[in-house]
Parts: sequence; C-alpha cells; structure tokens
Amino acid sequence: MAYVKLIDPASCASPIKPTLDRIAGGFGVVPNMFKAVANSPAALASMWGAFGALSTGSLGARLGEELAVAIANVNRCGYCLAAHTVLGQKAGASAAEMAQAQAGHTADPRTQAALDFALKMVRDRAAVSADDVAALKAAGFDDEGVVEIIAHIALNLFTNYINVALDVPVDFPEVALTPVA
Repeated sequence: MAYVKLIDPASCASPIKPTLDRIAGGFGVVPNMFKAVANSPAALASMWGAFGALSTGSLGARLGEELAVAIANVNRCGYCLAAHTVLGQKAGASAAEMAQAQAGHTADPRTQAALDFALKMVRDRAAVSADDVAALKAAGFDDEGVVEIIAHIALNLFTNYINVALDVPVDFPEVALTPVA
C-alpha cells in the first residue's frame, strides 16, 4: 500500500483534474504513479509535462523506454520496470529486447552507447567525463541527443524515486528485477 493516498481521478480537486484527464487519455486509465504524484499539483504538472516534452524529442520512444528499463533496474524500481517494459513493447521492441535493455545490453551500438552513458550517470551520480560524452557523439548523438539523454535520466530518477520511496502499487504486468553488477 502506498505511503500517500492515491488520488481518485473521478473525485479529485479541480486544479489537477485536467491533467489527470489528459493522463487517462494517454494511457486509457490513470496509472497509480500519477495518482500518487497528484498529491502535489506542481509535481504532477512537472512530471506530465516532462513526459510530454520528451515524447516529441529526437531520441524516439523506443530508446526512451530502453533507457527507462535500464535505469529502473539499477534503481530497483519494479513499478517503472513494469510500466516501461509495456511501453517499450508498444514502441516496437520485443520482450527479449526490453529484457536485454533492462540488463544494460543491446545489439545496436548506438543504443548501447546511450545505455552505457545513462547507467554511468546513475551509478556515478552524474560524474561523467569528456570521454564519456565523446563516446556518445561517436555513436551518432549530437549535442541535442546528449542533453536529451540526460533529461530522460532525470525524469526516470524522479519517477523511480516516487515509486520506490512511496511504495506505489504496481498496476502493470510485473517484471522481475535482475541483479545489478
């Protein structure tokens, strides 16, 4: 059970109702994570706005979801792992490809560079070097892509922390976390 109340979209206060309605329109339902975040209208607007902005970015949905499962696994966030595995499959990745990304691996060199960079950022608390950024650029990312990868990392840290810290009940098909090296 979550450590904060899960806001009921049907009976919530008017400042958050329009955002929850947009979320329901995007997912078909309002996932529990957003019901928890809805306790703060500012946090809800921030989170939903970040998802919306990044969905129009240059990385593409599939890479965003591959980054999300890798970060969720490292942060031991079962909620995000479950949600982004489903979303990654909707974005064109197979279940096996999402499992590989969860473990920080892929057959695609460009995606591998992004996963390596993201996992280093998370594990080393953003202490990356010029060589780390150069490796991303060598894999085909320009400055926009580098900054966008960091934005995805930040958003995933936000969602991971919400779900883990508040023990938000998983309302997606559960995916087992894997050991992290």
